[in-house]
Amino acid sequence: MNVAVIGGGYAGMAAAVTLAGRGTPVTVFEAARTLGGRARRVEYRDTALDNGLHILVGAYGETLRLMREVGADPERLLLRLPLTWRIHGRFSLAAARLPAPLHLLAGLATARGAPLAERLAAARFMLRMRRQGYVLPQDMTVASLLESQSQSARMTRLLWQPLCVSALNTPPRAASAQVFLNVLRDGLDAGRAASDLLLPRADLSRLFPEPAAEYVTAHGGSVLTGQRVTAIDESGGGFSVRCASGEQTFTHVICALPPYHAGAFLVGISALAEAAEAVECLAYQPIYSVYLGYPPAVRLPHPMLGFDNALLQWAFDRGALSGQHGVIGSVISAEGPHQDLAQEELGRLVHQELRQQLGMLPEPLWCRVIAEKRATFACTPGLRRPASRTPLRNFLLAGDYVASDYPGTLESAVRSGIGAARVILGTA
Repeated sequence: MNVAVIGGGYAGMAAAVTLAGRGTPVTVFEAARTLGGRARRVEYRDTALDNGLHILVGAYGETLRLMREVGADPERLLLRLPLTWRIHGRFSLAAARLPAPLHLLAGLATARGAPLAERLAAARFMLRMRRQGYVLPQDMTVASLLESQSQSARMTRLLWQPLCVSALNTPPRAASAQVFLNVLRDGLDAGRAASDLLLPRADLSRLFPEPAAEYVTAHGGSVLTGQRVTAIDESGGGFSVRCASGEQTFTHVICALPPYHAGAFLVGISALAEAAEAVECLAYQPIYSVYLGYPPAVRLPHPMLGFDNALLQWAFDRGALSGQHGVIGSVISAEGPHQDLAQEELGRLVHQELRQQLGMLPEPLWCRVIAEKRATFACTPGLRRPASRTPLRNFLLAGDYVASDYPGTLESAVRSGIGAARVILGTA
């Protein structure tokens, strides 16, 4: 048995680590020179930036487990903060040191920026969802759910909407309420530590994919970067995988490409027609990461800070997190009018909003905008997502888009890769 993993993002590397750790020969093919897929390092002006300013939470159990397995110590590479929700100048909530969900309910009771009646309504909403097991009779949009649960416009704008956009990368008016409730269940009601915020201190490639590659190589596998797979064909009961460096034969294939790239391989194999159709029906949402390089003395009041204004959603102090003093990373998730702006204009507007919110800031020394226009699938109600197992024997899919309870996150990608590997190992 030997396995080809197509794609060196979080899903592909999770699959490769799981296989290599059990002594199964595995070869990873990655088209880019840098591992990580849509969550990878981007070099600019001798500075390691990220394609997407992702954060992790304590509920990312499988990601944290694999990080430890490959020697990427989460305690060193992640800054762990008890759940604190800060929307600058508007709203703040700090979870109490109590068991879940009391930690959040107490946090709502003492939060600042909204009347007590509105905060109590938010607490009642959480308790009501908990009583019904965070399960809806029928999926609907997050906006419809919040309206049906009498959530105020203020709490929606300052708490539920930014939480929805951060987790599902889909606006509440279009996002799946059931998937949103799954996030609330496992992120806020599965133990107090599950809601902790884990802010990366290292770039996203170094956080897991690169240590994973070192682990796979040390366990007899291969990780080939700069090798774009051009064809996958059935061959003698297995699969022939072709790329620029030649052709190799494998007994199993895990296709861990983004869905819009995976589809090109699925359509050529009749047994995968149903999976290809499901992939073709997916829509996508963007993530824009805007980095501004200020003089080293510039800092944010906190390592992570939210904003309630027209454009800016979250900002991260890279100096406090990774020693990149003066670098402020801002993230704009999901669709919006910012998509129509030139990158230079977008950077200028983000700087203006930061200055408006934080007071006088010097002009930035440089700006870098990283636009991932298909960062995640649009997580809409009742969405049909393809399964990891396919009708084609020994051909599996992995990625944040395969069928699961979760939206397109690093954890869902990692879990999909582990799941595909376990199918091959016979332990699923």
